[in-house]
Amino acid sequence: MNVRRLIPTTAVAGAVALGLTALSACSSSDAADHASGDKLNVVASFYPMQFLAERIGGTHVSVTQLTKPGVEPHDLDLTPRQIGGLSDADYILFLKGVQPAVDDAVGQAGVENTVDAAELTTLENHGAEVEGHDHGDEEGEEHAHEGEEAGADPHIWLDPVKYAEVAKGVGTSLEKADPGHAADYRKNTDALVTELNALNTAYETGLKNTATKTFITTHSAFGYLAERYGLTQEGIAGIDPEAEPSPARINEIHSVASKNKATTVFFETLASDKTAKTLAKDLGLKTDVLDPLEGITDSSKGADYLEVMKSNLAALQKALGAK
Repeated sequence: MNVRRLIPTTAVAGAVALGLTALSACSSSDAADHASGDKLNVVASFYPMQFLAERIGGTHVSVTQLTKPGVEPHDLDLTPRQIGGLSDADYILFLKGVQPAVDDAVGQAGVENTVDAAELTTLENHGAEVEGHDHGDEEGEEHAHEGEEAGADPHIWLDPVKYAEVAKGVGTSLEKADPGHAADYRKNTDALVTELNALNTAYETGLKNTATKTFITTHSAFGYLAERYGLTQEGIAGIDPEAEPSPARINEIHSVASKNKATTVFFETLASDKTAKTLAKDLGLKTDVLDPLEGITDSSKGADYLEVMKSNLAALQKALGAK
């Protein structure tokens, strides 16, 4: 489970209670609009959920994202107003295992149309380091480093195939929540799935022939992507992109980089690049961005999910020596 700063349950419960007490002051105009036949009031936990809700919901939904652009989703703290406002939603879309504060608040909100994207596809257990189809003399074997724990990896959106599965489930759930616009939701879902299938084909083709299959990243978020396209992800410090790696892990990365001819240490847009740049300097490697797409900001290499995923593909092709 990709969780960094766990919030005490008692604190969350208190915030939930406070938020629900303040409900009358936090009523949503969107909810009122929908009651009069206007847009469906949708709350999305963070960007990958927002993208699905907006693309599939189209003109029939008004989407509010709980995680503001630039905020690291795993560290999100909800305000009492946000927690109270959840109960006014017509539809909530979240991904359990990414944001503990959201998981607890959603459980207390009591909204009938609450969808956990993790239940719309099959999650896999990945350690902090996730192997693909090629791992040198440990091919096909999973192992975790000292201090790292395996768990259900929530980063399903970084695999276009799994994300398409989630999109289909979201479309079906929106049809149920708002049957009057079911045909439009179905049409929008089909269009998005077609785009995601094309993205998957681009990755399959673009990463089929490469000089190396190993990439190094500060954030071990790319396990599904690595498995899908036969790559090996080597996480520097596990699930926390800002954590300091142990000396043992640094030595191991040195060995892995040399053995597998890795060229690049990847970092992300919403976390510090200090560790990546320090390690890259020590190893004589390059650095680049591999965006886990947990949020879109001005520094993102693309305006939406599809554009950033294409930028990620280009970065991987360059780093892996695509032929």
